[in-house]
Amino acid sequence: MARGKLRIYLGAAPGVGKTYAMLSEAHRRIERGTDCVVAFVEHHHRPRTEVMLHGLEQIPRKEIDYRDSTFTEMDVDAVLRRAPTVALVDELAHTNVPGSRNTKRWQDVEELLAAGIDVISTVNIQHLESLGDVVESITGVRQRETVPDEVVRRAHQIELVDMSPEALRRRMAHGNIYKPDKVDAALSNYFRPGNLTALRELALLWVADRVDAYLTQYRSEHKVSAIWGSRERIVVGLTGGPEGRTLIRRAARLAEKGAGGEVMAVYISRSDGLTAASPKELAVQRTLVENLGGTFHQVVGEDIPAALLDFARGVNATQIVLGVSRRKGWQYVFGPGVGATVARDSGLDLDVHLITHDEAGKGRGLPLPRGARLGRSRVIWGWLVGVLGPALLTGLLTTAAPDVGLANDMLLFLTLTVAAALLGGLFPALASAVVGSLLLNWYFTPPVHTLTIDDPKNIVAIAVFVGVAVSVASVVDLAARRTHQAARLRAEAEILSFLAGNVLRGETTLAALLERVRETFGMESVALLERTDETDPWTCAGSVGPRPAENPEDADVDVPVGDHMALSLRGRVLPASDRRVLAAFAAQAAVVLDRQRLRREADRAKELAEGNRIRTALLAAVSHDLRTPLAGIKAAVSSLRSDDVEWSEEDQAELLEAIEEGADRLDHVVGNLLDMSRLQTGTVTPIIRESDLDEVVPMALGGVPEESVELDIPETLPMVHVDRGLLERAVANVVENAVKYSPEGQKVLVSASALADRVEIRVVDRGPGVPDEAKDRIFEPFQRYGDSPRGAGVGLGLAVARGFTEAIGGTLHAEDTPGGGLTMVLTVRTAPGRRPQQPDLPVAASP
Repeated sequence: MARGKLRIYLGAAPGVGKTYAMLSEAHRRIERGTDCVVAFVEHHHRPRTEVMLHGLEQIPRKEIDYRDSTFTEMDVDAVLRRAPTVALVDELAHTNVPGSRNTKRWQDVEELLAAGIDVISTVNIQHLESLGDVVESITGVRQRETVPDEVVRRAHQIELVDMSPEALRRRMAHGNIYKPDKVDAALSNYFRPGNLTALRELALLWVADRVDAYLTQYRSEHKVSAIWGSRERIVVGLTGGPEGRTLIRRAARLAEKGAGGEVMAVYISRSDGLTAASPKELAVQRTLVENLGGTFHQVVGEDIPAALLDFARGVNATQIVLGVSRRKGWQYVFGPGVGATVARDSGLDLDVHLITHDEAGKGRGLPLPRGARLGRSRVIWGWLVGVLGPALLTGLLTTAAPDVGLANDMLLFLTLTVAAALLGGLFPALASAVVGSLLLNWYFTPPVHTLTIDDPKNIVAIAVFVGVAVSVASVVDLAARRTHQAARLRAEAEILSFLAGNVLRGETTLAALLERVRETFGMESVALLERTDETDPWTCAGSVGPRPAENPEDADVDVPVGDHMALSLRGRVLPASDRRVLAAFAAQAAVVLDRQRLRREADRAKELAEGNRIRTALLAAVSHDLRTPLAGIKAAVSSLRSDDVEWSEEDQAELLEAIEEGADRLDHVVGNLLDMSRLQTGTVTPIIRESDLDEVVPMALGGVPEESVELDIPETLPMVHVDRGLLERAVANVVENAVKYSPEGQKVLVSASALADRVEIRVVDRGPGVPDEAKDRIFEPFQRYGDSPRGAGVGLGLAVARGFTEAIGGTLHAEDTPGGGLTMVLTVRTAPGRRPQQPDLPVAASP
């Protein structure tokens, strides 16, 4: 009997519509004549899901008694006896009640599949076993019911059921998922926008991996060799050398630029097992690539470029990262190298990156002088070829081939002169020409073993040889110098272009620019020194590297910038040709320093302007909002003191109440003004200690009517690390603001919940709300949103609340209340070592 096929609707979060989609598919199949039954579906009293069950055959559930209660589970035997073509089984990760046929529902499904029954099931991304720790770190909730990833991966079809966080929260607010009394708790805990966004990303990435497996299988079955760039895969070619670590890190950075990028490091070994690679270094690189989220592969191949390209095409890679060859210059006569070969044969579908690594510690900018550019070993080889080469060639010709002829002898000596010029430059070539002419005269020009020449033709031949040798050496050296000069000018142009671009964009900081100078010229330290006049001591405006120079006289290189500034470098003496670019760096450093100072002055001016604005607003508040309650108090007191009117006890009580209300209002306004003054001057000093929210928050509600607020502060919350007084004032201001804007008869909900290492206090009102563009503006001083009347406050309550919250290391921001209104979210840190108790999901939050 053929095994049945499994189709899974994978949900990004609870409530996205997995069960609804599964039932819709069942109706479509029934319309096509498929024998489809409901083996187990849980509608959780959701009206729309419940309606979809109409018209579908349902297998009766099996009742199981456990601990004096009766539970219902899927009746596997009944489904097997019915033997439908397709069975619908909801909640794949569900744990069966003890006493059931199997421990987990996915094991029940395995029995149905083994019996040849196709199964359609549902599961949420948070219930995959491999993601348990990740989900817990995001949501703070540990999933007790999980299903092995392999069970889901074996499914014949996986369909993602997705929904944006905003749309899901709207469904929640409309009561389409949970009962109304569960909505607020769910929205403020598990169904936060950040949680839903993270779960959605997990689902998309997991499904993308599954799709990639399908794609690999399809390409293998249909023998597709061309690369399909469906996602970025970067192959790193390793040689076993230490530069592999640099290549791996560079590839990881490339992968981070594209979502879902993957890094695969590969080492090509010979089939005979002989390799120059260090096993210890390969082990280090394997650990590094795995720590960065990549994989390590070892492939056997004789032709390294071909093996590397075959591997890259086999894994559908889009990029190859290789290091610049470590070979000596003369070794290129044996071939172009792996990097060049791979780049040539990669085709249009593979990008090849050649990464430099050996020059990392030597500076990366201007070419060095010619002698340093050729290197000491190369110059030595040039002298050896120019001086010893002719002697060795003379011995070879006199013993092995004495009858070659003078013309051929001259060509052979000329070859050595050209080789000396290529290796060591002009002077080894000139030495080769002189030594070669003398040896030609002594050993090969009659009469031999003497410096005299009898035949005039031979004199001309020797002269021509010397002239050609010197000319060739000069041309070769001139070409090398012109190449060096062109490379130098190109490097200078790149550096000057970099400086000009930074001037236009204003991006580079002084420290970054000085670091650029240090790296470009390979110096130990760089410092920008300045003084106000000729008699003042030098001061350091900025420096990088150890032991920066304190005076221009102490530096190895000193470039003046104007009359009172100098760029001083330590490390080595630079040639005069480097000072032109160094002068451009020095000028740019002065510009960057001036720009930084101008920016600081602009910031100070902005602060002064803000202070002036606040003072102006304060005067306006004092002139109106403070005078209004004072005027009321004055009028009531004057009335009570009047001898012309006989006030009744009720009138006297009313006037006294007016005085008390005015005094309270005045006290509140003055208190906010003083608090804002303390925040502006930075004199708020919080006293942080462990506190219980269920003790602090109720104290903050004393300024609002008791019947206007609903309090929900669980006793299981962890201790928080706050200043109790500042937190109480912040919560009081937020609650008073919410009560002020709430409709008549609508209570403000004040709730709290724990998430990871923080606790959130949410103040929810059902007022008019605030548009997104104004959510940050309402926290600015002297801001009153909408049509709030004058005298309703000076607009400092939320500004003070945010200032106090930030002073104790918390945050305060505004969100929309689903269904209308505004929710203020105040977040504070839990006390060190106080881990919150992990709450359970609301009913039906699991699948």
